[in-house]
Amino acid sequence: MSDGSQERPQERPWHDATGTAKLLGLTLALTPGEGAAVSMRVTPDHANRHGNLHGGLISTVLDTAMGATASYIRGDEGKVPFSTISMNVNFLAPMPMGGTITATGRVMGGGYKTVFIEGVARSDDGTIVAQATGTFKRAPI
Repeated sequence: MSDGSQERPQERPWHDATGTAKLLGLTLALTPGEGAAVSMRVTPDHANRHGNLHGGLISTVLDTAMGATASYIRGDEGKVPFSTISMNVNFLAPMPMGGTITATGRVMGGGYKTVFIEGVARSDDGTIVAQATGTFKRAPI
């Protein structure tokens, strides 16, 4: 925007959400010009044997945020899906039960068919739980 203010994220109905997104209760917020944020309330059903959020679910939240970012920014505002080609995750801190994990994506480069995305997952207090990079391809692959 030309007046220097930032547009707010817009939560929108996720009528075409995947089964995984529905099962986990993922919510999606889109920020114009920036990307997607995906959040999930962490319950004991999501725990690993240490009592924290399982790393595979952290990866799922990151993957969803990064794929949604690719689709939103490079896929006509979400009308074209993108599929994950590769993804690397670094786990930095445990995510405890009861909080909400939120992952965001940011386009780092690429073109029309292939996009490079960086993702960051944070706990409620802003602690970085995990960081990821991924390569996404315009569907169908």
